[in-house]
Amino acid sequence: MGAEAVRTDPDDGAGQRRREQHGWYLYDWACSVYSTTVLTVFLGPYLTEIAKAAADADGYVHPLGVPVRAGSFFAYSVSLSVIVAILVMPIAGAVADRTGRRKPLLAAAAYTGASATTGMFLLGGDRYLLGGLLLVVANASLAVSMVLYNSFLPLIARPEERDAVSSRGWAFGYTSGALVLVANLVLFLRHDDFGVSESTAVRICLASAGVWWGAFTVIPLRRLRDRRTEKTAGARGAGGAAAGWRQLAATFREMRRQPLTLAFLLAYLVYNDGVQTVISQASLYGSEELGLDQSTLIVAVLLVQLLAIAGALGMGRLARTYGAQRTILASLVAWTLILGAGYFLPAGAPVFFFLLAAGIGLVLGGTQALSRSLFSHLVPPGKEAEYFSAYEMSDRGMSWLGPLLFGLTYQVTGSYRDAILSLVAFFVLGFFLLARVPVRRAVRDAGNPVPERI
Repeated sequence: MGAEAVRTDPDDGAGQRRREQHGWYLYDWACSVYSTTVLTVFLGPYLTEIAKAAADADGYVHPLGVPVRAGSFFAYSVSLSVIVAILVMPIAGAVADRTGRRKPLLAAAAYTGASATTGMFLLGGDRYLLGGLLLVVANASLAVSMVLYNSFLPLIARPEERDAVSSRGWAFGYTSGALVLVANLVLFLRHDDFGVSESTAVRICLASAGVWWGAFTVIPLRRLRDRRTEKTAGARGAGGAAAGWRQLAATFREMRRQPLTLAFLLAYLVYNDGVQTVISQASLYGSEELGLDQSTLIVAVLLVQLLAIAGALGMGRLARTYGAQRTILASLVAWTLILGAGYFLPAGAPVFFFLLAAGIGLVLGGTQALSRSLFSHLVPPGKEAEYFSAYEMSDRGMSWLGPLLFGLTYQVTGSYRDAILSLVAFFVLGFFLLARVPVRRAVRDAGNPVPERI
């Protein structure tokens, strides 16, 4: 598609834009509970315990006959889910841009992921393979849905609004994650009062994230609008998948004519791989290496959620003064210092772990929100979903190397401290790659107006 495809419609009134933006925020509200409750807090330690229950005398499980240390199974499952997402995300993005039907595709991805997450209530005993399968389906579905969700940003927000709108979306997500996590904490700590075992309480918490995800997805599906142009109006859903493959190939050829956009994606791929690995492996590090109990981990993640709200909004304000690129670069320095400190945390000392969680929370939301809004300026008109599929491959889709490195480091050394320290390389390399991108020229080359601050 060319430049005639619709971005923010100049005929849309401010009230209509705000209505869509509010609906857009609520998909972050819906799906972020999965990232918090499932991926960050409960599933890593719980699935690891299930894998250990199924392990042989040497501590290995054998999925499909492959020997895997039980402590690495969760990290490898996350990597596999990302590889599956890589195969699907670009097709979803290409079909969305070709047909203009983002909402039905968003609904399909969201409810597939919500169903798989709800199904985690069935985990128990030695069903580690079922846990791995549900994780793969849920994580891949979330990644596909985020391609479609993120592609709405340039359609519902003017260029000068995007840092603020993107930051508010993340803030909504962290707020919902915190609210549900409080309920999870009450259930987990007082499971005896509710007449359930600790294992059942964990399974209820996992399933509740799927129910929440599915329930609140209804609101953005009602408020967001599909945009159709002459080209999208001529597309047929029946031929969408094959056409999507052809369009994807054309998109990758076309992206070579946007080398600065690709340079940003490379930088983002590297540093965000570190971010996503910290999110998914932090609880495992706390429980297995530092010997912290589940309630301490939940409180730490809750602290991350609360401070991430302030961090996302605060870094959004900093971006208005210093520009998004400089603000992101500063956050990468902070990430490097935080992980370095994490290596030296003493075991069995929750106060130090809480301080580390506070540091992560202050930079987490802003790094993600500003990266998304900055990229939205680098997307040529009419290529929103396709380019955001490439972005999401960098966000979640290509974030398989970090978990894989984390799992391999632990498998070789038997130390989660060595595994966490290995992630510093992603932030250092990402800093230097991002610093080399001339973002103002990249925005112009993409055919977009250059904001005063970027």
